[in-house]
Amino acid sequence: MRIETHGHQIEVTAALREYVESKLGRLSRHFEGQHMNLRAQLSLENPMHKAEATVSVAGKTHHAFATGVDMYAAIDLLYDKLDRVLGKHKGKLSDHHRGENPVRDGSFG
Repeated sequence: MRIETHGHQIEVTAALREYVESKLGRLSRHFEGQHMNLRAQLSLENPMHKAEATVSVAGKTHHAFATGVDMYAAIDLLYDKLDRVLGKHKGKLSDHHRGENPVRDGSFG
């Protein structure tokens, strides 16, 4: 998983960059073995802190943003949203119609 962290009119410190990489890096568990790109942008919209991210995985792009009273809270909320979105996307990719079916095995009709 490749993670890019940018700041919009805010200095991204080493501690913030490390927190983003450790927190959002856990999203790779949804699609292990597949290439994922994540671009996070941190900004300050007085008085709230805003974190937004774009994730590209399996030919699909997902975008989410979150605001919080401090940047760490915003990153935590962003992680929760992306975790939910990627879990839903992974569920759509799996075949829910497993088992024997006359249409699939060719004995129908």
